[in-house]
Amino acid sequence: MIKLFKVKEQQREVAENAKGKAPVKKQSAGELRLQKDMSELNLPKTCNISFPNGKDDLMNFEVTIQPDEGYYTGGMFTFTIQVSPIYPHEAPKVKCKTKVYHPNIDLEGNVCLNILREDWKPVLNINTIIYGLYHLFTQPNYEDPLNQEAAAVLRDNPDMFKSNVRRAMAGGYVGQTFFPRCT
Repeated sequence: MIKLFKVKEQQREVAENAKGKAPVKKQSAGELRLQKDMSELNLPKTCNISFPNGKDDLMNFEVTIQPDEGYYTGGMFTFTIQVSPIYPHEAPKVKCKTKVYHPNIDLEGNVCLNILREDWKPVLNINTIIYGLYHLFTQPNYEDPLNQEAAAVLRDNPDMFKSNVRRAMAGGYVGQTFFPRCT
């Protein structure tokens, strides 16, 4: 039955193209929901959104967070967000482009945030994700780490953790790992 609908849709597109009209791209439910989410964004002044592929590619965008409190004050951290066509039934994919010394972000940019995994629900939205990312910088969580070493230092020696974060953000080594400047 599904193939019948696809054939019918293709026939309609061919007929419209024959009349000289440009083919109309149908928006997925995910795109429609994302448009709604974007129109309702209420971001803190420390967060910005950009569309590196242009505003026509709403499903792929970047969020830049500049924390104004906590260990990461003064840093600038960029995340890529890829939204699935079946959003909100599937959480967006989030990666940190900025190499950062953080218990909840590994050196490959993977992010450990519960609402992006087991606690994702379709009622959540892009605003919730951005606030969750911001919260990672104001309240890093050593209890659910991706970077085990950073989590252990945060748990056992917060002063050393603060020093390591400052060194990494300024562009330097923490242990054997080099971090480019992100301030």
